[in-house]
Amino acid sequence: MEFDCGDQCAAGPVGRLVELDDAVGLVLAHDLTEIIPGQSKGPAFKKGHMVTPADLERLARMGKRHLYVLEVAPHEMHENEAAEQLAAALCGPGVEPLGPPSEGKIVLVAARDGLFQVDPERLTRFNLDGRVMCATIHRHSPVKKGHQLGATRAVPLVVERQVVAEAVDLASAQGGLLCVAPMAPLKAGVVVTGNEVASGLIEDRFAPIVTGKLQALGAEVMGVEFAPDDRAAVASAIKSLVRRGAEMIITTAGMSVDPDDVTRMAIADAGGRDLLYGTPVLPGAMFLYGQMDGPGGELPILGVPACALFHPTTILDLVLPRVLAGERFTRQSIAALAHGGYCQNCADGCRFPVCGFGRGS
Repeated sequence: MEFDCGDQCAAGPVGRLVELDDAVGLVLAHDLTEIIPGQSKGPAFKKGHMVTPADLERLARMGKRHLYVLEVAPHEMHENEAAEQLAAALCGPGVEPLGPPSEGKIVLVAARDGLFQVDPERLTRFNLDGRVMCATIHRHSPVKKGHQLGATRAVPLVVERQVVAEAVDLASAQGGLLCVAPMAPLKAGVVVTGNEVASGLIEDRFAPIVTGKLQALGAEVMGVEFAPDDRAAVASAIKSLVRRGAEMIITTAGMSVDPDDVTRMAIADAGGRDLLYGTPVLPGAMFLYGQMDGPGGELPILGVPACALFHPTTILDLVLPRVLAGERFTRQSIAALAHGGYCQNCADGCRFPVCGFGRGS
């Protein structure tokens, strides 16, 4: 049954007055305030609290002789029971509930470090009914163990069991709706290109930037090669790192259309394939993603444009966590980065990932 706001309120459970001694097992229909003169004033029992025998003495001291309560019919369930069932269904690999319900809500947290994943379309379907809900952070967000990912609850104090059962079926399909995928601690080989760096005219700043981003995600740099703007030299540097055991290649600079920018051609010369050049992301439009073969099997190769030198957050910050989590990009998934792919270069300092950059895809 669908309700508009007024109908839903009118169709809600109706409360009734009961004597205090008859209230055990029933659900409070509103908060009960306790006043301790000169000390405190606040809710001693929250709306939705199920009265227990241990509560009766305190309620009596508060002057309560009757309570306004809700009764839960056999085809209904209390919000706390609903929250527990919803949370169990929503939690996929790497996600767990944070304790029992609090005021009808259960917070869902990361059970391990990794990349938060959720299917937005399934999440939307889960929330369509309006009587159960789950809100989450953005997908593709790197998280640490214990990070709050979202929360779930039933909206009314008392909800039909069938409504919860249907939501549980939807959420539990495919092993849960929320997941934290582990990120592999890959060993990356970095190729820094450019005549001025290779000749020592200027100090390299690319390798420290890439190293910092990898280490923050649990990966590392196994080697750095410097190469001039020469196709053969760049290709040779890439092959050298692969032979030495690199599990990922990241090249820097030389990605534009300038005649001296030969890095993307050199990537192809070194064996790069399925290359995707160009992204609808700023900073980072001239980024390249692809694959190549190494002694240990297939490995990803990323061509990072020079914008990573001048902007704290770029396309690399959007793609790198997903690559470490095992995702293989396609032209479709690259194109999807357009929504939210424009960095606003916040004047008061970069707040990524607590901002909209890259969060629309």
